[in-house]
Amino acid sequence: MFGQFQNIDKKGLIEAERNRASKGTLDVNVNPNTLNYDLTYVRLELDLDPNQQYVSGTVTSHFKMLQNSNNIYFDLADNLTVSNVKYHGQDLTFQQLNTDEIKIDFPNLILAQATDSLSITYSGIPDGSANAFKASTTQAGDPVLMTLSEPFGAKEWWPTKQSLNDKIEKLDIKITTPAQYTVGSNGKLMAETILGNGKKLTYWQTNYPIPAYLFALGISNYVKLNSTIITSESSFPFLNYVYPSWANSSTQANLDWTATNMQTFENHFGLYPYRDEKYGHMQSNWGGGMEHATMSTMGYYAQDLIAHELAHQWFGDKLTCGAWNDIWLNEGFATMGEYLAYEKLLMSPSQFQNYLQTEIDFITSSPGGSVYIPDNQLSFNRIFDGRLSYTKGGYVLRMMKWTLGDDAFYAMLKAYQDYPAFAYNYVKTADFLTFLNSHTGKDFTEFFNDWIYGEGYPIYQIKWTQNANTKQLTFQIGQTQSVSTVSFYEMPLPIKVSGSAGQTAYFVLNHESNNQYFTENVSFDVTNVEFDYDRQIITKGSTVLRDNNLGANNINKEKSNIYPNPAKSFIEISGLEKSTDYEIFSIDGKLIKKGKANPNSEINISTLVKGTYVLKFNNQSVKIIKE
Repeated sequence: MFGQFQNIDKKGLIEAERNRASKGTLDVNVNPNTLNYDLTYVRLELDLDPNQQYVSGTVTSHFKMLQNSNNIYFDLADNLTVSNVKYHGQDLTFQQLNTDEIKIDFPNLILAQATDSLSITYSGIPDGSANAFKASTTQAGDPVLMTLSEPFGAKEWWPTKQSLNDKIEKLDIKITTPAQYTVGSNGKLMAETILGNGKKLTYWQTNYPIPAYLFALGISNYVKLNSTIITSESSFPFLNYVYPSWANSSTQANLDWTATNMQTFENHFGLYPYRDEKYGHMQSNWGGGMEHATMSTMGYYAQDLIAHELAHQWFGDKLTCGAWNDIWLNEGFATMGEYLAYEKLLMSPSQFQNYLQTEIDFITSSPGGSVYIPDNQLSFNRIFDGRLSYTKGGYVLRMMKWTLGDDAFYAMLKAYQDYPAFAYNYVKTADFLTFLNSHTGKDFTEFFNDWIYGEGYPIYQIKWTQNANTKQLTFQIGQTQSVSTVSFYEMPLPIKVSGSAGQTAYFVLNHESNNQYFTENVSFDVTNVEFDYDRQIITKGSTVLRDNNLGANNINKEKSNIYPNPAKSFIEISGLEKSTDYEIFSIDGKLIKKGKANPNSEINISTLVKGTYVLKFNNQSVKIIKE
């Protein structure tokens, strides 16, 4: 029986996620002033009240110097006031800069590889418009304080290093609040201590490496709906901090479903990455959710949102994008997790196919746009572009699964999770591609050039006919592209053929050049040919037509081969019966060379630099490799 499916409008969800993200200044992926140290441990001792937009306290940071240095920088908004920096019991001189940094001078040179620490005491009113630290009220009028630092909001409320090149190995989180409030955060709950002055000290600790943007707090009069998640491989606390008005049977049912979702994800992704601490949720006023490590922040408790944020614990939290250009490694993979939950847990097969079609319609609602974000497009709205970073990123992974097969794909994901260089660390798109090629033994370079770095989608023109005597099928498959910057998408194409008596046969046609011919054998009269019958490929406007003028003899007449390929100096087009014009394009669509190819003559490519090109002739497009 399929679980209750609580469909939420995809574009609405993504818009909510974009609106809830921190609006902190997006200037650089890496602050060069913080490259001289590795942040290893942080202890936050903060005094907070959900009734007040105010923070005060002390943050102690332990670090290892990577270069000899007389100073150290932390990211910190300049509207917060630092009152004191302590270093081995003495006060250090510091400057708060209008670049949202604090520069701290050491009394002596600190040598590379030395470990040290200092404490920063500060206070102030965080900028509420940045969304990173916000005191407000619930719909019931109860006070709530939430933090949400993605992408660059951590500096709005605590001094840290927020570049995507360093994870903090350990955090101690000690928050003093009025005694009636509950504090949610990352890691394991170590203690809740009533202090006797109307205050309470809540102590959380996490020992898993964490980037600054995934550390978060939630403070309100939460109801605790706590239990234990038990899977076939794991058992760990499941802590849910819910608004009182949401503490009902409907919310509880969806929270209970999380255990089922957890088992499915463990089966396909590997063990839950934070099983030594916990998983859970803390409620907020922001729409959508945020994948804070071990405790996702939730605007509501729909099952698809639960699935999305849970998938992030593997993809986004344990393995984190190494630059915001690579955000699809977070959001695309989490969208892929949604697809898995829909297919295995929440939808019937027909519901799932209908849903996939809405995803394709969303992706193809505009012709262009790449999954990877080029530097010249890097902006807040582009990072959280739902069509590209989320939906197309997730669907490209579905196409990768189609190319590899389910078993090989999920085995690859488990190996990706466990790869030592990536686990609890940062990953970039180029890193993932290198791993993918090595692990699978297949070369996905052109797949990434087309679908990750490239833009758009293919439109297929499929013609077919059948020999009445032999029953042999002949297909001719042409392709155009929604944008000119991708010259051709090589893909295995799924074809289903049916007969009048209910017979069916399935084929995978490896489409490698334009107007390519294929022959397949069946034992029945075919009455219908269906392309992409289970929506494996991003495409729009593709057509399937029976053309009785096609025949197997067309293959020899019209199909030409390029050899040698790869080549160093010369290539030849075999099968030419007469002279024809040709063009050679770079992989990004720029015309490099053109001329006329003659039968039994060569094309000189010796002046081309090494790389991949596209040769176009006679309505064919063939990729060639210059060595």
